[in-house]
Amino acid sequence: MSQQTNDFSKWYIDTIQKADLMDYTPVRGCIAFKPDGYEIWEHIQGEMDRRFKETGHRNAYFPMLIPESFFQKEKDHIEGFSPELPWVTEAAGEKLEERLALRPTSETMIGHLYSDWIKSYRDLPLLINQWANVFRWEKKTLPFIRTSEFLWQEGHTAHVDEEDARKETMQMLNIYKEVVEGFLAIPVYDGQKTPSERFAGAVDTYSIEAMMKDGKAVQAGTSHYLGTKFAEAFDIKYLNKENKHVHVHTTSWGTSTRLIGSVIMVHGDEQGLVLPPKIAPTQVVLIPVGPWKKNPAIIEKLDEIFASLKAKGIRVRLDDSDQSPGFKFNEWELKGVPVRIELGPRDLENNQVLLKARDEDEKQTVELGNVVEAIEKELEVMQTRLYEKAKAFRDANSHTHVDTLEQLNQHLTDSETNGVIPGWVLAGWCGDDACEEHVKEETKFTTRNIPFNPPTTKQTCINCGKEAKHTVWFGRAY
Repeated sequence: MSQQTNDFSKWYIDTIQKADLMDYTPVRGCIAFKPDGYEIWEHIQGEMDRRFKETGHRNAYFPMLIPESFFQKEKDHIEGFSPELPWVTEAAGEKLEERLALRPTSETMIGHLYSDWIKSYRDLPLLINQWANVFRWEKKTLPFIRTSEFLWQEGHTAHVDEEDARKETMQMLNIYKEVVEGFLAIPVYDGQKTPSERFAGAVDTYSIEAMMKDGKAVQAGTSHYLGTKFAEAFDIKYLNKENKHVHVHTTSWGTSTRLIGSVIMVHGDEQGLVLPPKIAPTQVVLIPVGPWKKNPAIIEKLDEIFASLKAKGIRVRLDDSDQSPGFKFNEWELKGVPVRIELGPRDLENNQVLLKARDEDEKQTVELGNVVEAIEKELEVMQTRLYEKAKAFRDANSHTHVDTLEQLNQHLTDSETNGVIPGWVLAGWCGDDACEEHVKEETKFTTRNIPFNPPTTKQTCINCGKEAKHTVWFGRAY
């Protein structure tokens, strides 16, 4: 394995390949999800989907091909996405009358259809989510984190007024935060995006931002209040209780398979992948050790443990292959399996197993009669432990001492000199786009978000020194 500290990108690529999560394909920036990689997505998807449905949303599916004219209807939207759009120009040997884009996001297609579906206030709110693939032709790609095609969900809702739509926007951001922190064990800062960073065509964009082990940020989920912009562009009106035709207020929100990349980058260690138990395709692996083939009682006992764990809904595998125990230990560690159980002749004599948590160095001795309970407890404890470790790392690398651009440059110099990551800095911003842009040009630090609950409030702009309107997280991002 490459070292995380020496070459994080190489470590990341090594980790996902050794864990057998994906493979490259002949199409630039498009990857194949192997079963373990896809199953992680299925677990994330299942948790998200359950919460969406609990809050009244239903799933639908919309076409992947979007007419070019649709994008022209909302000028900010086309300006934001046109550099990344792949186009279909020919079909069945004939040139198409109108180019069709492979969807980068579905606001335009859905806006077109909502204008037919929504007639009266009785049709509102309309709460729809789509699980789909999207295309954004990225210049620089990285598996799971930034690919030309990726999988995601996109919610699109329509409401009677701004208050209801804004409530929806925040509700969905909170659901994202709950899932990412509680299920993926990744701590996030939630807040509002600056105007230059908001979604193309949105009135306001909100995000959850996660810090990777190299100190870079990943935007882990976004929720947008779109106002009446798309409603006006696509003529989505409804008859209100006063018998007047008025525009709906819309929202959109999304998370994607970049969450898989985030899990790897947040929890992985020098040995490779470390998966939080709640999303691990295999939560427990059972491995016979020593001359176990001469002792059928070992496999019988492991089969018994296997059946008990399966009955509890725990995802368990028994590795009775011919490989050596050392090979198996290494293989399952590379795959990030949370808990390993070892049982050999001596263990059987002593009525015990050895339990090894993926993120801990020491093995635990557990009595055979308590093994299922011990595993259940360890899975629960490990989930919390991974979150606490990630939070401690993030907090240690979230800096609040920087108030000027000079101090930021000094912080970057000190970080490089000492061989440590620069992390993120909390700084003031006057609200002027030019100040934000100057910080980016000089340091490659971009605004991550204006946090709802900053650890402290900044008084002056990091760039110009004038009074700060906002306290903002700045950092380098994927």
